[in-house]
Amino acid sequence: MNWIILITAGLCEVGFTFCMGKLKDSSGWEYGLWLSGFIVSVALSMYLLAKASHSIPLGTAYPVWTGIGAAGTVLAGIFFFHEPVTFWRLFFISTLVISVIGLKLA
Repeated sequence: MNWIILITAGLCEVGFTFCMGKLKDSSGWEYGLWLSGFIVSVALSMYLLAKASHSIPLGTAYPVWTGIGAAGTVLAGIFFFHEPVTFWRLFFISTLVISVIGLKLA
């Protein structure tokens, strides 16, 4: 169950970076909504990370959380913000994912 909580925390990290990206192009009430989403996502992500780290070693939980956030943010940037898709970006994000899986298995 704690791995599900940790994965959810990582997805919330992707959520707050997505909201941060949307903040750049918004104003007025829309800005307030994205800012609220950002604040809720940050708080939820941190809470879930803390909860998961009660039973998952912090040396594993934090890199997994960061890895999910980093990989998810790169993918969100590609799919939603039209960031470039290059061989090297995909190569290094895949090495990050492989490293996180290795941490989980070790």
